[in-house]
Order: sequence, then C-alpha cells, then structure tokens
Amino acid sequence: MTEDVSFNTSPFANGLRRPKLLESVYSLNINCFGEVLLMAAAPGLPRWEPTARIVLGLLGLVLSVYALHVEISRERDPDYRAMCDLGESVSCSKVFTSRWGRGFGLVQLFVAKDSVLNQPNSVLGILFYTLQMGLGLSVSKKTALALVICSWVSVAGSLYLASILAFILGDFCMVCVSTYVVNFALLYTNLKRRKAIEGMKEKTG
Repeated sequence: MTEDVSFNTSPFANGLRRPKLLESVYSLNINCFGEVLLMAAAPGLPRWEPTARIVLGLLGLVLSVYALHVEISRERDPDYRAMCDLGESVSCSKVFTSRWGRGFGLVQLFVAKDSVLNQPNSVLGILFYTLQMGLGLSVSKKTALALVICSWVSVAGSLYLASILAFILGDFCMVCVSTYVVNFALLYTNLKRRKAIEGMKEKTG
C-alpha cells in the first residue's frame, strides 16, 4: 500500500487559512518571478549576441584607447611615429591630429578649439563602446531601442568621417576603418537583439 503524498509549495497549504489578499499577493509574486526567470534566460535572443557584443565592445575600446594614445603622443612629440603610420597617405596620426579628430570637426564651429566640449573622437568612442556593453545587460524594449539609436548615430558618424578620409584628407587610416567595421557590426547585432526582444515581449504578453 502506497501513501499518496502531494507537494505544495504554497505557504497556505495543509489546511491553513487563505486570506484573499495574501493569496493574491502570493500568486502575483509567483507570476512575477516566472517572468524574471524568462527574462534572465532570454531564450529568444540569438545565442551569439552576448559574446559578439563583448568582443565588439572590447575591440572598439582597444582601438579607441590606442587612438587616444597616438593623439596624445603626437601632441607631445611632433616626431612621434605610430605603428599605424605606414606612409604619407596611410597615416592614422595624421587623421587623429587633424581638425576632424576632435568633435568630428563640427564642435569647434560652435566653441573654442581647446574647449572641454571639443573632445577627441577617441574619447567619444570609449564612452560609446562602454555604453554598448553596459546597456547590453538589460533586456528591456527601451534599452534595445536606445542601443539601436546609438548604433545608427555611430554609423552615420562613421560614414561622415570615412568621406572626410577619402575626399578631404586623402588618407587611409587602418584604426579608423577598423572602428567603422565594428560600428556596422554592432548595428547589426543591436537590430537582431531588438527584434528578438520584441518577439519575446509579444509571446509573454
């Protein structure tokens, strides 16, 4: 003869009284907890997305920090030659120290050249890639939208600076072009992420 044993995780089991208010709160907490688990597992997100974001973010940070190092070194020593300076028309330091190397060449149209607002593009890059990795920890729709908007801005900036390289400076900057590739890859990643998160929200109601 076997004994029928049932397991109930509810604190109101085993004959205890079930006040309606407390029972409602308990049910609400269980439902919310289930939604949190679903969000944490994020089954709808592409499996490659978190890894791709970290790799692209770190790569962008490395490139930005190196660009800042080259610019500072060149300002201190005009004879400084960076590893990415391979020739007259293939020089990253030439680009970093040009007018367009700070504030996209646009900020100084409104403020003084040495203004604190006229920061090197590399500093803006450091902030951007840090933001991309930080916001990537959230799976909310608003955060996903913010990531996409930031990426579109970065891609627009990349196209603008690429045109400056080609048609005004007549230079090929390997570090610059590498950041452009990273920015386009991040845009693709963020678009996929937003689509997946919107699909998750629709399924969960």
